[in-house]
Amino acid sequence: MVQAIQKTLRDSAAMRWTALLLLALAMFCSYIFMDILSPIKDLMQETRGWDSTAFGTMQGSEVFLNVFVFFLIFAGIILDKMGVRFTAVLSATVMLIGAIIKWYAVSESFIGSGLEAWFTNNLNYIPVFDELGVSPFYEGMPASAKFAACGFMIFGCGCEMAGITVSRGIVKWFKGREMALAMGSEMALARLGVATCMIFSPFFAKLGGEVSVSRSVAFGVVLLCIALIMCIVYFFMDKKLDSQTGEAEEKDDPFKISDIGQILTSSGFWLVALLCVLYYSAIFPFQKYAVNMLQCNLTLTEPAADSFWAGNSVTIIQYIIMLVVAAAGFASNFQKDKSRQYGLLGISIIALISYCYMGYMRQSAESIFAVFPLLAVLITPILGSYVDHKGKAASMLVLGSVLLIACHLTFAFILPMFKGNAVGGIVIAYATILVLGSSFSLVPASLWPSVPKLVDAKVIGSAYALIFWIQNIGLWLFPLLIGKVLDATNPGVTDPTKYDYTAPLIMLACLGVAALLLGFILKAVDKKKGLGLEEPNIKE
Repeated sequence: MVQAIQKTLRDSAAMRWTALLLLALAMFCSYIFMDILSPIKDLMQETRGWDSTAFGTMQGSEVFLNVFVFFLIFAGIILDKMGVRFTAVLSATVMLIGAIIKWYAVSESFIGSGLEAWFTNNLNYIPVFDELGVSPFYEGMPASAKFAACGFMIFGCGCEMAGITVSRGIVKWFKGREMALAMGSEMALARLGVATCMIFSPFFAKLGGEVSVSRSVAFGVVLLCIALIMCIVYFFMDKKLDSQTGEAEEKDDPFKISDIGQILTSSGFWLVALLCVLYYSAIFPFQKYAVNMLQCNLTLTEPAADSFWAGNSVTIIQYIIMLVVAAAGFASNFQKDKSRQYGLLGISIIALISYCYMGYMRQSAESIFAVFPLLAVLITPILGSYVDHKGKAASMLVLGSVLLIACHLTFAFILPMFKGNAVGGIVIAYATILVLGSSFSLVPASLWPSVPKLVDAKVIGSAYALIFWIQNIGLWLFPLLIGKVLDATNPGVTDPTKYDYTAPLIMLACLGVAALLLGFILKAVDKKKGLGLEEPNIKE
């Protein structure tokens, strides 16, 4: 008689992928809020008086506390001491609080309030930070931008805490299994939040023919309420898993300062961390300006007000088509039957072409950039599965850097050449955005699953926190730099659709060059020290 083997939730593919879905949906909502103002930068300038410097300073404030108050380091300690489930709920709560503050800052109620007067007259000089040139505020910065920055700082603490928590949660549920596929899939779903934001932020801002930027932010706040619910459900799943395995939550393994020293002495860790900051600094800050960059470089003619393409229903239809692209493309990776696999792939491609056509007919920069994550959703599971079974993670990072450089240089020099060519410019834009999105998918599929190979299991949370902290330095600096460079290279420009983006794009391409060089160094170090970055996660 064969004795039945006791299985846990983690041993059930359905349960561990359900846990992943809960975490991924929470990140999906946070990604929407992260860029909620990005596609309406022009409206923020028109309705709230935010020039590029104010916009960039506010956007960079998201990670200010993480970088300069070292909140991310504390978040890693909290994660290692308190465990995944507690930190997940805490991070979602913090995000929601920050989002509510940001919503009030851009609402009509803030205008003329005592709070607006206070922010106008205060925070114009921050000792030490001003001397160092890293203050999140400056004299003359609109009061609404200052208060929004305060809310965004709090949101950023929760968002980055959520990021390291999700990574740790995936390691907990998928280690020894399809971990790279899980991490890649989580990021693919989360990045659909970018597309959702690009589609719906302008939709809500212009709903009913009356511009209200606060409606867009309110949409994000509602989604963060849903994210909190997802984290609470995950809390109970994770608790059930620990009761089955008999494992104690990570808090029973006390954190020591020496653990950080152990992490920081790893050359492989530093190379991965620096690659991360360079790569992400060339992507996330760009997202915050991408729609405005397209508005400045494409020849767009608004459709007639009474046409189908100018109505609200087309936004919903286009989003549904986008979901078909993502769902069919993603599902095609998991089909063993070739006819079903190619059938789903065909549906995804046809839907993608339909989406792009609708974006062209709408003449909307927001819906054009919304294709950014779609190719990533399709190929991330392929890349993740490849890393799981074949390895080559460091080589993928090199390839991602090459694509990154090519895309930013295309935006800088080739796209402006098609100004005046209504069709050619949009075709170039679509192709470049899709390739840039696909290059972005190389990072979660190859970089994040490499971290457990570089550090001890009990300090993985702190290791992810340190990487995110280093990454956040770039995410604080480059939105601010792009805004300052834009204003400096476009003196006297008041029309938000007339900026020349060449200088900021060259700056971002240079980050790609630095990442490429580090990628080659990482490959050499991996080969010399046997870090195992080129080896598969699943040993056959």
